Amino acid sequence: MTSLNSHGIRFAFGTLTVLPVRVSRWDRATARTGMLCAPLAGLVVGLLAAALGSLSLLAGSGPLLAAVASVAVPAALTRGLHLDGLADTADGLGSGKPAEDALRIMKQSDIGPFGVITLLLVLLAQVAVLFELYGEGWAHGALGAVVAAVAARLALTLASRQGVPPARPEGLGAAVASTVPVRWALLAAAVTTALCGAAGTVFGPYGALHHASAVLGALAAAELLLRHCVRRFGGVTGDVFGGVGETAATAALVVLALGA
Repeated sequence: MTSLNSHGIRFAFGTLTVLPVRVSRWDRATARTGMLCAPLAGLVVGLLAAALGSLSLLAGSGPLLAAVASVAVPAALTRGLHLDGLADTADGLGSGKPAEDALRIMKQSDIGPFGVITLLLVLLAQVAVLFELYGEGWAHGALGAVVAAVAARLALTLASRQGVPPARPEGLGAAVASTVPVRWALLAAAVTTALCGAAGTVFGPYGALHHASAVLGALAAAELLLRHCVRRFGGVTGDVFGGVGETAATAALVVLALGA
């Protein structure tokens, strides 16, 4: 079990970040543990994003540049793969074509108009919210960056739950699809939401509720996209996972902005 947990953590960091972690096992058991550890990878990504944004703000850059810095870190730590997945998913959904043709569009290396527009709006939304949060103080912006990153990876845990099929027989989507038992996914969601709420207590009782609600809002938005993709494509792909993660991160930030 200890060995499996170690390989699972390596799987989470090796597939969800560009951090120098060597993944030596790709079996279903490792994928299951790895996707359960996805929020942990999100925590590390979020802390690094918060650190750069906060240091930028404390150095006198202003909240806008701090927000851009915090948005840039997750993109860099994933080589933009999640953003690329979001764009490809938008192109596939926007094409209006049957599943097979839409999946072929998503595999193409170029980005179509739906993908470009979606990327632009999502990145603008993320920067806009973090600009507002950093404007309230470095702690608000930092915690917002962390919660968004954790919620994004938690959404991947839920997207890997049993009963959600892969759209293709190959690729990362097929490797992790339906690996996580539903009860474990729900437990991970409950624990992560509680921990994010606990972190929000630094801003008082309302802060706890606010940040827990941000995670729940993120999961709701991600679930809507996930179900739509399963209906349209017949299952999930690596691109869909990227789109689900970015959708969750953006939704979490939007909830934080609406309750500010």
